[in-house]
Amino acid sequence: MCGRYNFSPDQLREIRMILADAERVKTGDVYPHDRAVVITKADNDECMKTRFLAAEVMRWGFPLKSRLIINARSETVTSRKMFRDSIFRRRCIIPAGSFYEWDTRKNKVSFMNKDKSSLYMGGFYNLYENEKRFVILTTKAGESAGKVHERIPLLLRKTELANWLQDDAFLEEALRTVPPELACVRENEQLALF
Repeated sequence: MCGRYNFSPDQLREIRMILADAERVKTGDVYPHDRAVVITKADNDECMKTRFLAAEVMRWGFPLKSRLIINARSETVTSRKMFRDSIFRRRCIIPAGSFYEWDTRKNKVSFMNKDKSSLYMGGFYNLYENEKRFVILTTKAGESAGKVHERIPLLLRKTELANWLQDDAFLEEALRTVPPELACVRENEQLALF
């Protein structure tokens, strides 16, 4: 499960390099129900490859009665009625510097790429009361993150972003991909590699 992530000024600069039209957004910790930047497919199908991606600001979480759905399991997303249409028609990418989980002692643990480059989490969105809202896909954790939590966000490589947004065959492959090994930082600790 992913219940909080970080979007730093470094990620915003990187997104601006990918997307010339990225707007000012909140940086720092992003909580469920916050508005955050996501990457989507540009509306213009005739656009050049460099303009294929667009930045939008959306709210995190699908409202469901008195609950907020913030994650969806990659193993069941294509068969769940609530998600099926969105995963095939409205995929998005959530950029982040890190995401957090809490260990059994309730200590905050940050996960990031070992080289500290941006993470790209796979997700999808839908419209609720005239507002676009997104959900982050989760998958079974690999060895490094599995020591803290059984699930992590579905992570994409930078080279896979366009495929994630437009290629249904790639979608099926990505939903089954084993996550990469990640660096782990426990609150008040130095960087530790698992």
